[in-house]
Amino acid sequence: MLFRSTTETDLDRVTAVTVDEPVGWIPADRYLEELEEGMYRPEWTWIAEDGGRVVARALWWGQASSEHPVALDCLHVDPSVADRVAVAAGLITAGLRAFAEQGAPKPPLYNLTLPNGWRQDPAVVAALAWRRDAALAAGLTAEVERLRLEWTPDAGLPASSGRLTFTEGSDEEFLDVFRRIAVDSLDGETRRNLAAIGAEATAREEVDFYLSCPGERSWWRLARTPNGQVAGLALPSATPYSRNVGYLGVVPELRGRGYVDDVLAEITRVQVEAGAELITATTDTDNAPMAAAFARAGYRTAQTRMIYAVPEAPGATQAPAS
Repeated sequence: MLFRSTTETDLDRVTAVTVDEPVGWIPADRYLEELEEGMYRPEWTWIAEDGGRVVARALWWGQASSEHPVALDCLHVDPSVADRVAVAAGLITAGLRAFAEQGAPKPPLYNLTLPNGWRQDPAVVAALAWRRDAALAAGLTAEVERLRLEWTPDAGLPASSGRLTFTEGSDEEFLDVFRRIAVDSLDGETRRNLAAIGAEATAREEVDFYLSCPGERSWWRLARTPNGQVAGLALPSATPYSRNVGYLGVVPELRGRGYVDDVLAEITRVQVEAGAELITATTDTDNAPMAAAFARAGYRTAQTRMIYAVPEAPGATQAPAS
């Protein structure tokens, strides 16, 4: 079995691969379109060959400006292969090793999209099982289940209580609020990063990540109470595919007062006024209060994502919401 990255001469064989399992996959037209834009690249596309036949394919994705891939977007092994787990694990491992040798600061995660209610569908459970086993075998043992949510105009604008005002702020102010809202966060990634690298580095990593997103820094706002006290922050942002919620949070001493609804309403309002007809968001399934806030604001769960990452890599499960 030969594991290798592709070249332009492999394009027809790469795009000929189809996935008939009920999990998220990248069809040929999307791959070709985003290949032109630099979000997929031959060197980020890996195949497994057996006797010259392509028996597996792994597509890593990154932003057009990315030096290294961000996430494994699509993993497939032909059903005729006797041990799909072993081949998939070997393909992931070969890709991660190559990216590390090329200077990638951290291993890209594996982002696997599933339909809602996937646990009740045996075909989805089976399609996830061998991919999950392969990810774990390749060292991507930090597992997070995440909801991808969507707001569309038919939901109506979420109501705001008017208790908060939203102002611009300096980089230092935003860094401080990021640091404060990380305390006792229910977000799994934030909790892991706090344990691994501490509050200061966690806050800096969050700021750097959102600065790297397609959204504008000028969209960021601090949330303040009537007496001027900082209550939290609102970061409308964007992905290469849509406007999104980005990041929001309330400082620990003001939690439990419903301010999260006002912050989310402000982000939604900003995006709608900019012309957005689709706003995406993500939250961990374990973060029930945040999921409830999205539901109150009219966001509906569109799909579920299982994310696998190297556990010691800070920020490893932070995936862009497409």
